[in-house]
Amino acid sequence: MESEPTRVMVAVNESSIKGYPHASISSKKAFEWTLKKIVKSNTSGFKLLLLHAQVQDEDGSKEVVLIMNWEPGFDDMDSIYASPDDFRNMRERNKANGLHLLEFFVNKCHEIGVRCEAWIRKGDPTEVICHEVRRVRPDFLVVGSRGLGPFQKVFVGTVSEFCVKHAECPVIIIKRSAEESPQDPADD
Repeated sequence: MESEPTRVMVAVNESSIKGYPHASISSKKAFEWTLKKIVKSNTSGFKLLLLHAQVQDEDGSKEVVLIMNWEPGFDDMDSIYASPDDFRNMRERNKANGLHLLEFFVNKCHEIGVRCEAWIRKGDPTEVICHEVRRVRPDFLVVGSRGLGPFQKVFVGTVSEFCVKHAECPVIIIKRSAEESPQDPADD
């Protein structure tokens, strides 16, 4: 009897650097750290739950925009497969919904054979992440951190610190290195 995989939620977000429509430095670092230090070569022992918390629209909608699953060797008709072809077919019409962000992370999982689910929720990232932790009950949560100083935290806030205090599971925070920081540390 095969045991259930360890479910690791990784919170991901888009870069705040103008003209850079890719994963943020911090979320990419958290994802890569999870693969290198947690998953390692035991790809069948883990399932990554990739959550993108999108800032809420002006209309206040909070619905789930897109859910994707990818599991090697399974043919589940209730799922949209998260394969590179799925993204090529949907890329243009869904770019505004953050699909390109999830595509990056799901492609990496697909390349190395790690099962994953990826979805987008609209709303305040602190509330969305903690709500989704309660809803899907991962074994633990991995979030990136920009490494802001105390003065910057007052004005920008920190999602990672909020998650440590309020998420209902263990939380691992991965800081970006000084070499990875843009000129303005609030950028990511």
